[in-house]
Amino acid sequence: MSASNMTSTHPNVFLLMGIPGLEHLHIWISIPFCSAYALALLGNCTLLYVIWDNASLHEPMYLFLGMLAAIDLVLSSTVLPKMLAIFWFRDKVINFFACLTQMFFLHSFSIMESAVLVAMAFDRYVAICKPLHYTTVLTQTLITRIGLAAVVRAVALMTPLPFLLRRFHYCRGPVVAHCYCEHMAVVRLACGDTRFNNIYGIAVAVFIAVFDLLFITLSYIFILQAVLQLASREARYKAFGTCVSHIGAILAFYTPAVLSSIMHRVARRAAPHVHILFANFYLLFPPMVNPIIYGVKTKQIRECVIGLFLKKDV
Repeated sequence: MSASNMTSTHPNVFLLMGIPGLEHLHIWISIPFCSAYALALLGNCTLLYVIWDNASLHEPMYLFLGMLAAIDLVLSSTVLPKMLAIFWFRDKVINFFACLTQMFFLHSFSIMESAVLVAMAFDRYVAICKPLHYTTVLTQTLITRIGLAAVVRAVALMTPLPFLLRRFHYCRGPVVAHCYCEHMAVVRLACGDTRFNNIYGIAVAVFIAVFDLLFITLSYIFILQAVLQLASREARYKAFGTCVSHIGAILAFYTPAVLSSIMHRVARRAAPHVHILFANFYLLFPPMVNPIIYGVKTKQIRECVIGLFLKKDV
């Protein structure tokens, strides 16, 4: 054995197993996964182009939507190409540092998406509760700062992970029982005391969930109070109708996460592929449905998309 291998505390590569127990179905499983990824690419790229190309959409609500679309593109593209390579070509090998990079992007952009949903809740709060101050509060400068804060928070929280994982000796082998380099799936291969990694991962997840969901909930309590004070039913319906798309995006992001968390605790003895399928659903569902939600429920987006394709036909 070479000296470099003797002194190395980590393997040069990991082997991603895909979905353990369902290897014989990988080709068939790849069909809905590939379809979902194609829809996510098409939908989010279309949203970004429409928002960039139409000056009428250069407003806070649509700029936040553009951030959400960009995050969804990166989030899905971090995982799906390698996952499809496993399903189609049995290309299970991933470099150790590529694995850490994938993990960093995956978790960082998930945190960013949660932050953007909080920003969009703030946008709806200002639009409905303080409509006269909307343009003076949500300026381009503030939107830029909110975007930067979302990035800084995610990077600050996730930067320790790769360094924490590099210090371990991986004596349980290089086989990761997952489709991608999920933090805890990699930690399970490590020897030594991994309690800090476990505690840190749970602490970050709880902090993000509690803080972000609390802010979103408070925003909608104030929004509901303001809507109920409007004189006519039509005005109430119109005001709350502007929040429907955002509520749909919140449900698309947090519901799979909550279900996956419940599954890990309630159905601990379930087959590993059940948990992995739920984790994949959590990653794929929001990027796929967010463009559909906003395309269907937001009139301005819908008209611009229809105009884009009609223009191409002409």
